[in-house]
Amino acid sequence: MADEDRGTTRRSRSGAGLTSTGRSAVPDGGTVGNGTASPGRGSSAGGSGNAGPARGPRRILIVVYATFALAATARAVVQLTTQYDEAPLAYWLSLVSGIVYIAATVGLTTDRAWSRPVAWAACGVEMVGVLTVGAVSIAFPHLFGHDTVWSYFGDGYGFIPVVLPMFGLGWLWRHRNDPA
Repeated sequence: MADEDRGTTRRSRSGAGLTSTGRSAVPDGGTVGNGTASPGRGSSAGGSGNAGPARGPRRILIVVYATFALAATARAVVQLTTQYDEAPLAYWLSLVSGIVYIAATVGLTTDRAWSRPVAWAACGVEMVGVLTVGAVSIAFPHLFGHDTVWSYFGDGYGFIPVVLPMFGLGWLWRHRNDPA
């Protein structure tokens, strides 16, 4: 084991770098494998608690946003392709809401430098959208033809669309100083 005496890095069968002690070398200069995480990129030892799999309220937000992203986008695509003439404004607004939900899901799920600004923007647009569409759908219901995800403040979805951005923005505010 001459490599161990010199402290060099060798490759394991999987191709991952191993230090002389047999621990995996990670790209940021730290090591893992001894029961402790490197404080570099991709670990939660840096204090944010958000690297790696989401936990607690963040995980719940991601699941709800992902569900709404799938539901709203799929519904809008089907309606736009099969019933376009019936209520095009409502169907386009549903597609916009689906895209906003996708952006919020991605922004909350990832831990990149751009993810928090994307999540802030998506939750903000969602809040403005659901309040605007909700108010307009009450004042001028004839404009839409059919309901959107945000019509009547999301009453067709148990008012989750009007409450969800509040929780999303609240979580982002609470964790605003955490590194992405």
